[in-house]
Amino acid sequence: MYVVGLTGGIGSGKSTIAKFFMEKNIALVDADKLARQVVSQGTPALSKITDKFGPRILKEDGLLNREILREIIFNDKTAKIWLEELLHPLIKEVLVKFIDAADSKYLILESPLLLETNQHNLVDRILVVDVSEATQLKRTFKRDGGSQSTIKAIMNSQLSRTDRLDKADDIINNERPVDSIEKELESLHTKYISLAQKK
Repeated sequence: MYVVGLTGGIGSGKSTIAKFFMEKNIALVDADKLARQVVSQGTPALSKITDKFGPRILKEDGLLNREILREIIFNDKTAKIWLEELLHPLIKEVLVKFIDAADSKYLILESPLLLETNQHNLVDRILVVDVSEATQLKRTFKRDGGSQSTIKAIMNSQLSRTDRLDKADDIINNERPVDSIEKELESLHTKYISLAQKK
């Protein structure tokens, strides 16, 4: 399977770009959704997280309280490293299963941490969705609320915009008019089919 890794900083609009490919009947694996499954109720990973951070990490219904976990790990580097060492191998294992089972001309692996983790080893090509840092902040605040300092901490924990662009094979500037973006995506779609046929 030819795999295109789709990534970008928080608030860059990865999901909107991913939707375009899904509408072309291209299989999509969403690393964020799979990451949620890995810590769903009753999983060994959720038990370990609860043992580490205590019951405050759970909502009343027993689900993981992501907001509290986010605040903890973005204010405590050792907690962040511990969590990553627990979750990244589990997420990768599930990703590989989904990629192997996919039936499509090629596959999009959408992951905010594609370049920060070893997930980039699973892809043949990297497509970066790019917007300015001011736009990231504005869009994320509008979508998620929360504090601007937490959003900035998340942005700082991700690869810098310059480094991300350096690692890209293809870049979509997601601050342009929709029709211009769609034209570019059409040509990328054609290109990916062609590359997949050669693999």
